[in-house]
Amino acid sequence: MPGGTNIQVTALDGVVNVNSLFTFAVFVGLAWNPWDPNNTLNRDPRCAPSSAVKRDLVTYHVYSFSSFLFSSLVAFGLKQAIRITRSPSYHPAETIARINRNLLRVGMLASGVGSVAGCLCLMLALVNLVQIKLGTLACGSTHSFAAVVPLLIFVPLGLFVYVSIVLYAFTR
Repeated sequence: MPGGTNIQVTALDGVVNVNSLFTFAVFVGLAWNPWDPNNTLNRDPRCAPSSAVKRDLVTYHVYSFSSFLFSSLVAFGLKQAIRITRSPSYHPAETIARINRNLLRVGMLASGVGSVAGCLCLMLALVNLVQIKLGTLACGSTHSFAAVVPLLIFVPLGLFVYVSIVLYAFTR
């Protein structure tokens, strides 16, 4: 099956690279203290977020991190399996292993689902961050809406493109 898995390896490389970038963003987000009263641009007490919004911020960051980590570990494992089966240094020429395409597809799908779940959780964490910094959406803060609306448009649009490409790789 020489050359038969190049598109899968490329897709897995992309998953790992994107997950690494987002994992860094999650760590930066977790380093910030949402309970610090000086870390807000909102001065209207009616628009102050509840403690549930602050807890959700941390919770979604942790969900996001675990999803990206899961996705990356699955992708790394699949890439390693592909390399092992394609490398003559791992197997004598007469016993080259075959890649189980169904298992490869399931692994790629699991990795993609982990990335999508991580992106959705990161988006929800950012919505909570905006509410903490600029005021809650419930109080009608125009600054919050101006920050959240593009987030809620562009992230799902980007995920649609990403899922389309992963599904293309999944079917090859």
